[in-house]
Amino acid sequence: MTIESTTKAQGGPAGSAPRLRRVLGLWDLIFYGIVLIMPIAPVPMFGVAQVLSHGHFVTTILIAMIAMMLTAVSYGRMASLFPTAGSAYTYVGRGLNPHLGFLTGWSMFLDYLIQPLMNGVYGALTIQRFFPFIPYAILAAIFVAMMTLLNLRGIRATAYANIVLVTIMCLVIVIFMVLAVRYLFHLQGWHGVFSIQPFYDPRTFDARLIWMATSYAALTYIGFDGVTTLAEDVKNPKRNIMLATVLVCLFTGIVGGLEVYLGQRVWPSYSSFPNVETAFMDVAHRVGGSLLFQALGIILILAAVGAGLTGQVGAARLLFGMGRDNVLPRRLFAYLDPKRNTPTLNIWLIGIVAYIGALFVSYEQAGEILNFGAFLAFMGVNLATFWQFGVVGQAGRKRQWLGDVVIPLLGFMFCLWIWLGLKTPAKIVGGFWLSVGFIYSAIKTRWFRDRPIMVDFSES
Repeated sequence: MTIESTTKAQGGPAGSAPRLRRVLGLWDLIFYGIVLIMPIAPVPMFGVAQVLSHGHFVTTILIAMIAMMLTAVSYGRMASLFPTAGSAYTYVGRGLNPHLGFLTGWSMFLDYLIQPLMNGVYGALTIQRFFPFIPYAILAAIFVAMMTLLNLRGIRATAYANIVLVTIMCLVIVIFMVLAVRYLFHLQGWHGVFSIQPFYDPRTFDARLIWMATSYAALTYIGFDGVTTLAEDVKNPKRNIMLATVLVCLFTGIVGGLEVYLGQRVWPSYSSFPNVETAFMDVAHRVGGSLLFQALGIILILAAVGAGLTGQVGAARLLFGMGRDNVLPRRLFAYLDPKRNTPTLNIWLIGIVAYIGALFVSYEQAGEILNFGAFLAFMGVNLATFWQFGVVGQAGRKRQWLGDVVIPLLGFMFCLWIWLGLKTPAKIVGGFWLSVGFIYSAIKTRWFRDRPIMVDFSES
């Protein structure tokens, strides 16, 4: 069963609104979530996260997994309460307050803007490993221009292309794992394969550094909440949405943790990477030679292109929706190309922002800014779950202390802890962005006396 097949409307009684067919099972949702996150999610962060944590990237991934699994429970419960194709914006707006929902959507919009910038940075850095004689600024321009031109032509990554890419990724990762175990066993025997050092090294362990590095490592899980957008397509959504989001986070943490664990064992010295941003390519070269180095590099480039295309067109369509609804100036932001039906000006604008940002913002900084908005949304969903189930309560259902109060509040506290660990530059940029949204919303709603204008995330 493909994801695309579920979008066909199902006719009902005369005059009734079309409904999406509920055809997706639990495993369909889990696979969709894995496609969204990508099995190599921690690979681009490996070098930076190792340096930030002083060699404890595995530990930070597992800590972040706890926060994400608790939050996944909240997403699943809110999806069962509001079983429409929604997001954190919908859940906070309907579960807590529409003004808080607008600010959640505003913070999510920052994530959409940052995604093409992040992929532009990493795509250019990865290509530079193959062509080190070409200046980074030129490679960034080429990469962002390629994304922009593809989006202008209306080309988007299809579900089939994503499935093929994920399959190849899994194959390359499995090959890496086998070769890494072989390399470690040949070098040190089973002692080289099994060690607690990646989890805890008393020589370099620092709780404060672990805290800050966890805020960065949490980027591994970004995208798991996309499973809830299929709430209208799922059989038994009250059970399957929550279970799928939790299992996707668990899968990501275990598989990602294993990738990073082997990477750390193969290259234990976090201070000796030739190139921090693309360090995992050097790890792959150590266990598999030039062939694995090149295969991993090509996959990382293709993944950056696919994610960049999706992020850029998502941001452009959000700008279009805000222009169409007069949230932003209609003449500029609501323009559609008459031939290809694409928001051409918005795509160009996002491309320019991505390129300029790629020249001044590092991959680490972009990731932390993205996490600023993402974890605000996660905290909002946890609070909305606590409010709807633990305070307001649901008719005909007895309140449960563990599920309705403890889990969402623990999820909120965990996410708050990670959010507070973000570095100061990310907090400044994110705080400024949130302040602009707050002031704009206050003016538009006559200091919150009117309901805020809704932002349409459905086509992003």
